[in-house]
Amino acid sequence: MNTLHDGNIKLTSFSHGGGCGCKIAPGVLAEILKNSSGFPIPEKLLVGIETADDAAVYKLNDEQALIATTDFFMPIVDDPYDFGRIAATNAISDVYAMGGTPIMALALVAMPINQLPIEVIGKIIQGGEAVCTEAGIPIAGGHTIDSVEPIYGLVVLGLVHPSKIKRNADAQAGDKLILGKPLGVGILSAALKKGQLNAAGYAAMIAATTKLNKPGMALSDLPGVHAITDVTGFGLLGHLLEVARGSKLKAILHMAHIPLLPNVQQLAENGYVTGASERNWAGYGHDVILSSSITQVQKTLLTDPQTSGGLLVSCAPSAVKEVLTIFIESGFTDAVEIGEMTMGAAKIDVM
Repeated sequence: MNTLHDGNIKLTSFSHGGGCGCKIAPGVLAEILKNSSGFPIPEKLLVGIETADDAAVYKLNDEQALIATTDFFMPIVDDPYDFGRIAATNAISDVYAMGGTPIMALALVAMPINQLPIEVIGKIIQGGEAVCTEAGIPIAGGHTIDSVEPIYGLVVLGLVHPSKIKRNADAQAGDKLILGKPLGVGILSAALKKGQLNAAGYAAMIAATTKLNKPGMALSDLPGVHAITDVTGFGLLGHLLEVARGSKLKAILHMAHIPLLPNVQQLAENGYVTGASERNWAGYGHDVILSSSITQVQKTLLTDPQTSGGLLVSCAPSAVKEVLTIFIESGFTDAVEIGEMTMGAAKIDVM
């Protein structure tokens, strides 16, 4: 069994949740925000909070728009360097999901200083720095506090041409849906926390969660790509529902086509699931229609919180081949068509 950690320090033991599974459940979040007061939206704010998109976008001039996003969470793994890498990859993903190019980051570091050795905290930060180096951006500053639980993440800024922004609300009827990474990170993390994830499973989990979603930059150049989001804490169903609601369309998923990380289905059948999965379903299940052939385990896979998950692309049928080529040539060999968008109420049919 995998026992990767720094000496006797198990980072996951400090936190009540891990990775994007830390997100406030969608139903609770909707309740919190329902009475938020409106405010004037400046004309240059091209993307704000109105469609639950991946990042804010502000127009600088006719050629450039600034993308701004932030993401942070508690440890999903015990190895501090891997934790830093996963958190940084996840934060940068939102820029790629808007079709943008990241330009710099700021680090957000909250640590229980009296409980974690300085060396462990240093390794978390080094992991984040390594991913930023891979993305070609500097960590230009940040903020640190003493905290009860370890938390790490980034503020990330990026640039995109105003005409090439890929919102989650611009899908079109007839579009095909393509998923860039397989599902199952939450299930693997649940098995890891209970000491039931072997070395191969851990390696697959780290490979998936530290793979930068760089194809988003090239996808922004394709007119046939209409909408992009990334799949994180609300699971595939939750983030696809954001696309459906923003685009005022129905989505159809084909369960047999959805890629999974190795051994994930078996682990789910053995009960290694996260509490966030059920909270996700409670928050949006009323807008999902499952065919009679969908099992409880498959429902869990569809609601499984993905930390640093894949890009979800809605594109014209004529663009599918080029989209898949971009993914595969970038090393995303599991990228596959999983469904389509169609006219109808903003719901999801799973077949």
